[in-house]
Formats: sequence, C-alpha cells, structure tokens
Amino acid sequence: MKTEIMVRIIKSLLREAGKIMLSAHGDAESSVTEKSGTSNFVTAYDVAVQGFLTGKLKEAIPDALFIAEENLNALGDNTSSVLKGEHCFIIDPIDGTTNFMHDYKRSSISLAMISHGTTVLGAIYDPYSDEMYFAELGKGAELNGKPISVSDREPEVALIAFGASPYYKDTLSEDSFTLIKKLFLSAADIRRSGSAALDMAHVASGRIDMFFELKLSPWDYAAGTLIIREAGGIVTDIHGKSPDLSRPCSIFAGTPKTYQVLMEAAGSIKGNPHI
Repeated sequence: MKTEIMVRIIKSLLREAGKIMLSAHGDAESSVTEKSGTSNFVTAYDVAVQGFLTGKLKEAIPDALFIAEENLNALGDNTSSVLKGEHCFIIDPIDGTTNFMHDYKRSSISLAMISHGTTVLGAIYDPYSDEMYFAELGKGAELNGKPISVSDREPEVALIAFGASPYYKDTLSEDSFTLIKKLFLSAADIRRSGSAALDMAHVASGRIDMFFELKLSPWDYAAGTLIIREAGGIVTDIHGKSPDLSRPCSIFAGTPKTYQVLMEAAGSIKGNPHI
C-alpha cells in the first residue's frame, strides 16, 4: 500500500475512533475495571476504540501486527519480532484514561507505525479539540495539516510538563517530584495534564518546552517521539539513549535550547534502579 493512502486511512480512522470517545458524554466512569498496578484503569471505551482501530487496520493491511495497551500483544515475549514486521502498529486507545473517567477532557488516541524496527508514522489525536498531530519519518511534523516546530524559548522562561508515573508511586514518586521542583525553580512554570501523548504533542507544537516522565509504556511515547523529533526536538531516556519500544522506560523530551537543562537536572536521580 502506498504511504499516502496509509496516511489518509490512519487519519480517518483516528477521527472515527475519537467519536467513540466523545460518545461517552461524561459517563465513562460507569464502565471502569481496574488492571494490575496502582491507579491503572480501563473503560469499555478503551476496549471499543482499540477494537475499532485494530479491526479496521487489519482489514486495510492484512499483515498488520499490533502492540496495544489493552492486552493485545502487549509487550510479551514476542515483542521484538513483532517490531521487526513491515506494518507494526503501537496503539494507546485512550491515553489519559483517568482523565477520561472524570470527564476532564485531556485524553488522546496515540498510534505509531513501526516498519522493520523503525518508527515511520506517528499520530496523536485529541478529539475534544479536533487536533491531529502527525509525522512521517523525514517529512516533518504537522498539526491539522500545518507544519509545526518546537519552541525557541530560553530555559528560564520554559513551560515544563511532567508525568507523575502514577502506576509506580512507591518507587518513583519521590524522584518525580524532586526533579520537577528543581526544574520549577529555574523555569517559568509547570503543568501536569495526565496524558503523556498530549504533553509530547505540545512539545512538538511549541506549547510546552520540556516534558519528562520516569516510566512510560511504548504506547504512551512511540508516536510522540517521532512527532517531536520531526518537529526539531529531542527525545531520549534518562541515560540519553533512544527510547526502547520493547519495554517501559523513562522519557525526557525537550527543544535544542532546553533538553540539556532537563538532562542536567535529571542527573541527581539516575541512581534509582526502578527508572
């Protein structure tokens, strides 16, 4: 299938999936079950969005493989081989499920396509604002079809977003808040949205200047990593390495002017064995 056709299909499917989210009308909390871990929830809408996307993608691309949050080849023993396929899709059907349950309207759908181990397409869709962030490897990043780029702000006036790693409160909360306090004291202000995918999209579009979270799953960051990089930004783990799509890891994202400040601040917590 030609890439331009695949791009049109993916964008169309994400908008249709967004309608499933919007159909909750603030009633998502009534369909909640809890997964393993702390504050780790799934709603019937997560399952419905994922089923819609995987089903339609499989119809369009019969050899499609999937790594998705709701127990669909979710980081099992065969993850490495799945990532080596020609059409591997990494999907978070609703990034920000707790927000979604509370009708907080800060949730998104995140989808990345990996081909032979390389992320070639990334899309993050916010159905509440009807904003589609998209990137194709080597072709830049866009928001609703218009080119975007990371900010040119100096670190001292930066706006910083972070994730609190709520599934790992026992091992990561102290370092998360130590780091954000350190950064807050030297920047303009901080934000905590509850959707890592949206935070990364906002770094790419210049609304946010830095983002970090000490542990995220690949479906949280796969699309955002490509979108930020194509927008001129930098994304690594806490050790400065490219994020590993086969397992959960830390995410540190910034602009050419802010990334090093972020990493220098993170130096004091690198010794935590849970990061």
